[in-house]
Amino acid sequence: MFEKDIAIVFDCGATNVRVIAMDKAGQILASHAMPNETDDDPHFSGGRIWDIEKLWGKLCKAAKVVTSEIDTTRIAGATVTTFGVDGAFTDEKGELLYPVVSWQCQRTAAVMENIEKYIPLKKLYAISGVYPYAFNTINKMIWFKENRPDILEKAHRFLFIPSLLVNKLSGVLQNDATMMGTAMMADLSERSFSDEILESIGIDKELFGSISEPGDQAGSIHEESASVTGLPEGTPVFLAGHDTQFAIFGSGAQLNQPVLSSGTWEILMSRSKSFTASPLELENNLTTEADAEKGIYNIGQNWLSSGVLEWFSRNFYPELKGSELYDTMVKEAELEMPGAHGLIVDPAFYDDGSSANTGTITGLNISTRRSQIYRAFLESLAFRLREGLEALETAGNFKAERIICVGGGSKNKLWNQLRADVCNTPIQLIDQKETTVLGAAMFVFAGAGLYKSVKEARKHIAYNPKVINPSDNRGVYDNLYQKYRAFKQK
Repeated sequence: MFEKDIAIVFDCGATNVRVIAMDKAGQILASHAMPNETDDDPHFSGGRIWDIEKLWGKLCKAAKVVTSEIDTTRIAGATVTTFGVDGAFTDEKGELLYPVVSWQCQRTAAVMENIEKYIPLKKLYAISGVYPYAFNTINKMIWFKENRPDILEKAHRFLFIPSLLVNKLSGVLQNDATMMGTAMMADLSERSFSDEILESIGIDKELFGSISEPGDQAGSIHEESASVTGLPEGTPVFLAGHDTQFAIFGSGAQLNQPVLSSGTWEILMSRSKSFTASPLELENNLTTEADAEKGIYNIGQNWLSSGVLEWFSRNFYPELKGSELYDTMVKEAELEMPGAHGLIVDPAFYDDGSSANTGTITGLNISTRRSQIYRAFLESLAFRLREGLEALETAGNFKAERIICVGGGSKNKLWNQLRADVCNTPIQLIDQKETTVLGAAMFVFAGAGLYKSVKEARKHIAYNPKVINPSDNRGVYDNLYQKYRAFKQK
């Protein structure tokens, strides 16, 4: 009989949902993905939601494929990891009282703009550590309080989206600390919801229930979920919430070692033993979240990244798809000179508060080629990385020796070289491409008792780092960075 040495990770992203079977050495044994997308909110004109039943259906289909390709007697446990902030109010059985409002929905923008009628922004930031993005969970709470108080009156729990899916698997209603850390309602220093914040917005703390830690067992696969996923009934279900925290841990990062998780959003974070959330950090657009390990904080910045590039590719390379699309864009852009013939892009297509502009391209002329525009986009995102790195180094009082880059965006060789040149800092790539899944899997293995701790689990992973050093273009890009900064501040 084989050792129970496989973790099943349900990985729900904004673009794709996946189910992956991974062994304790970090090897992917089976994987299946399906596209994900938001839907119109039938209850609110112009609103965007995640249809949890449709999402669950896709994950079930993916799980069926994966479990058909492995020996299910080797499964040690399952877990769910997703994007942050989103969730829904439920009744005592976990049934939704209103759909999951997506972070892409604009209904909460006005709430964030007027947050000071509930609590001073500087105090809110100082307690929670979370930068005031319009999509933060606190704004959804206030929106429901102001627009749908009937939902709040009926609610038994508010479950973040990974916990909604854990409920589908096990029937348990349980939130975890990493998702709480994205909500802008937590006292990060206490690793719990803030009484002061919740009282200021009139939300009952009991709505969230007790908060568990990553790696805690939430429950077990029940009969109904076993039949639709192929997972054996009774398989332990462990908690692993916000994907960013598990990507950072899965990357092998030590304290004060920046990690760039590059996907639809780019998230630059560093693990730290302490954090401050002063007006200076607020001015520098820094956000702090609860690390997957208790007692550690993740300090960083977020900005829309591949989401911007997807907009570009749809509009400028509509005739190409898949690998042909990306190979063509990169090959064409590699032939262009640094600076893309004077083009400058402000990539703030989703306003993150770091720019006076929104989604701007300047320097276009009658002879501009699409390859130049693509290179300008990559350069601008590298400049945005340098801004984040400088803010992170100042806040953490350290100098980065290298940046670990993970996620889909780490596969773009031109982009990686531009990052190294612009930041004048080596970029480290690792053999482990699925660091979110790897990080979540390690918490399954520790929770299931295969290892004494997640740190021990990480010691058994072969990362085989590859380093991309800055090229001779770093001086050119230093000058272009100053032009980019001046352009953004106009």
